[in-house]
Amino acid sequence: MSFSSDDSSFSSSSSSKDGDSDLQEFLLIEKQKAQFNAQIHEFNDICWEKCVEKPGTKLDSKTETCIANCVDRFIDVSLLITNRFAQLLQKNAM
Repeated sequence: MSFSSDDSSFSSSSSSKDGDSDLQEFLLIEKQKAQFNAQIHEFNDICWEKCVEKPGTKLDSKTETCIANCVDRFIDVSLLITNRFAQLLQKNAM
């Protein structure tokens, strides 16, 4: 089966555009995953230093509560900063 050069260049161009958008979407998703993982590692580092006095075989309720509160506050602050930047960007765009 043979294609004319016009047909093959059209389908190649069309699939190339689809491939580019698929690649961009894939890269965006991977970037978001990397940011999420980095955020989790940051939670671990900060909250471990703040809450865990001496490692043991089991977390006591005080340490467990401290870690949960620490992560909750970290998420709250991250969302607050993100929302504030979004508001500033929206305000500057107008």
